[in-house]
Amino acid sequence: MADETNILDQLISQVGDDALRSRLAREVELLRGSRRFGLVFDRHLPESVRLADYPIRKGIRVALRDESTTATWAVLGFTDNTRAVAILDGDGGERSVSDLVVVREFGEPIYPGLTSIEKIRRGSADAPWHVIINGENFHALQALRSTHRAKVDLIYIDPPYNTGNDGWIYNDRYVDQNDRAKSSKWLSFLERRLLIARDLLKTTGVIIVAIGDDEHHRLRMLLDQIFGGENFLSNVVWNGGRKNDSRYVSKGADYMLIYARDESALAERETRWREERVGVETVLAQGVAAWSAADGDEIAAEAAMRAWFRDQAADSPVRALSRFVYFLPDGTLCSDTDMRAPEDRPNRCRTPITNPANGVEYAVPPNGWFCEETTLFRLRNEGFIIFRADPSKPPRLKKPLEQTSGQVALSVFDRQRTHSGRHLQDVLGDKRFPFPKDHEVLMRWIRLVAHQNAVVLDFFGGSGTTTEAVLRLNAEDGGNRRSILVTNNEVGAKEAKSLRAAGHLPGTPGWEARGVFERVCRPRISTVVTGKRPDDSLYSEGLPANVEFFDLIYLDPGRVRRGSEYAAVAPLMWLEGGAQGERIEAIPKDGWALTGSYGVLFSIDALKPFASAIAEAATTDSVPRVLFVITDSPAEYQAAVEQLPVGIDTVQLYTDYLSNYTINVDGRAT
Repeated sequence: MADETNILDQLISQVGDDALRSRLAREVELLRGSRRFGLVFDRHLPESVRLADYPIRKGIRVALRDESTTATWAVLGFTDNTRAVAILDGDGGERSVSDLVVVREFGEPIYPGLTSIEKIRRGSADAPWHVIINGENFHALQALRSTHRAKVDLIYIDPPYNTGNDGWIYNDRYVDQNDRAKSSKWLSFLERRLLIARDLLKTTGVIIVAIGDDEHHRLRMLLDQIFGGENFLSNVVWNGGRKNDSRYVSKGADYMLIYARDESALAERETRWREERVGVETVLAQGVAAWSAADGDEIAAEAAMRAWFRDQAADSPVRALSRFVYFLPDGTLCSDTDMRAPEDRPNRCRTPITNPANGVEYAVPPNGWFCEETTLFRLRNEGFIIFRADPSKPPRLKKPLEQTSGQVALSVFDRQRTHSGRHLQDVLGDKRFPFPKDHEVLMRWIRLVAHQNAVVLDFFGGSGTTTEAVLRLNAEDGGNRRSILVTNNEVGAKEAKSLRAAGHLPGTPGWEARGVFERVCRPRISTVVTGKRPDDSLYSEGLPANVEFFDLIYLDPGRVRRGSEYAAVAPLMWLEGGAQGERIEAIPKDGWALTGSYGVLFSIDALKPFASAIAEAATTDSVPRVLFVITDSPAEYQAAVEQLPVGIDTVQLYTDYLSNYTINVDGRAT
């Protein structure tokens, strides 16, 4: 449709030839229909993954373990039965198997599994387990899409900021700050992960993405495209302190972009995010002292309160209350509740109101009052409105601070970054990780966003801050939140160079011991929960929680088909069952197994005792969340469902498990 304000349409209208003008208009309209406003970037091939412990077999693709070249080759065979030397295609020639590592490229199916490497059981038997997965987060997310689709309440991630100095890896190479494609690589890298993240969120779920100045503008547009601009909730600014190394203006702020999976579904819950009454009691006590010292002088008392607020630390919780308190004539300390309607609600009551004490009329604010006329006059007549001496200033609503249920969170807050570094150093006993996130900041936002039984996911887990925040928050308020954290065992670019110089390669013990999972994340969470540092020194009394650490592994499809890899698939079923209670670790002789949270029917012939056991469990408090029926036959599966209790989720698993958890095919789970 032509637009008279559009320059191109105006020029087309000036074309004299009717047929040419009509054709040009039609082609332009077609172009408009195919054009999408928003972020435009080159999409790069997804990352390949090196499988350091995967066996080298004929037909598989390999690369050099020392990463001296980016070339890959297919294995044609071996020089003899010892299989110590592989014959490679192309110019690969013959290479020692010990010098090679298996590589999976995009589009090649990968069969994931989880192997438990440590369990810490300090919580009750029925408490949820917090899960930490060490592995490539793209593949971990694909596996979680099978177990947690639409089950996650909150996702918090702190991805690489792409400053050129953070040394993030794309296709086994650290991205250099001089790489012309570093922003498009970064966007491709994030887009693939965020698309899966969207599938994991409940309709009422929320995602919080931390970011710095370098990519903030691009990330906001990417999130708009993936989640929809209508689901944008806030751009939170975290002022971490003044940076004097800037030539012009301090760049001391980071950001948290917050989006809902579906804001309309979130709104229907009729819940509001409110800051808890952190510091309210302290402020009330100070208010009583200020009023007493001022001997009933309202102005002097308020001045004393303002001076007291200014003396508090910038990141003190009471500072958030400083803008919202004042004294009533009787000394009651109140929150400052504005009676003006916000800008997005301009059609409220526009009737002037009069102070009944002196007859002075108060003008209507530009957007009207915050309530309807009948409510406005009821509040006035019942004495809830405080009229100020200056009639040009709108009245305030009487709301004693002791009655407040909390304030909406501010989108700008101060918190020095040095706190988090000192805290992690205290946990580990030494300084071994630069610039960790602040667990107290994360606790604040998790407290606001996630209810007490929420599932919280972080797939850029790094040093483990999110899991520590959830653990401490549960201990603080008695919650049962479950955290799933995905990290990897990468080392920084500088340390990688030093390790190679010392003869260490990825996958070797010397290299792996310096990775972020083994050196920082795992000992951090273990110390926080047990109270003991890796050197056995005492840190604290610990926390009552259950935590399990896993390695993401890649299974040989042949072994899976032969039933040799059930133990590595079992944790995925346990995760889908809620990561609670015991796990079904092996295939039982009876053909079925049942725990308090999930059950598995391995043989359709065992359906009758399986169904009876579930019916009995349904009469107790141990009703399983999900039931897995393993069969290749849809008819057998349907027959089993008809004999199982109504109201319990059932899932069909194929006999070889491969079709359930195959990943890396067109970026989607099959």
